[in-house]
Amino acid sequence: MTAEDFAAIVDAAYVDMRPWSAKTITETLAQPQTCFLHRDTGGLIARIVADECEILALATAPEAQRSGVASSLLADLRDLVAKNGVTRIFLEVAEGNASARAFYAAKGFVPIGTRKGYYRLRDGSKDDAVLLSLTVP
Repeated sequence: MTAEDFAAIVDAAYVDMRPWSAKTITETLAQPQTCFLHRDTGGLIARIVADECEILALATAPEAQRSGVASSLLADLRDLVAKNGVTRIFLEVAEGNASARAFYAAKGFVPIGTRKGYYRLRDGSKDDAVLLSLTVP
């Protein structure tokens, strides 16, 4: 999957949020310790530093949502980080994104904080980010 392919998926999947551009994706993937896991209809970008992993983006094409793509990508990430000594995965998700928050809660992620006004939405308004964490056994 190319950066352009994933940018198109992110644009379609992140309905309210400003999506990542192909340029931003390319620049992010060029950074050390960054990994890109993907399927035909979705992808996950994460960064591993020391014993922590941060999910930077996870998106599934709208027509493939709720088909297990995101769950599969997250399972692959958990396998990858467990082999690399990671003890915690974290991410932030828009407070208003109830479906994403429910997805991560079902996967064992717990809220650990909030960043007020962190996300700028497509309409120009802002939404808080909920910080989520998962302990990796």
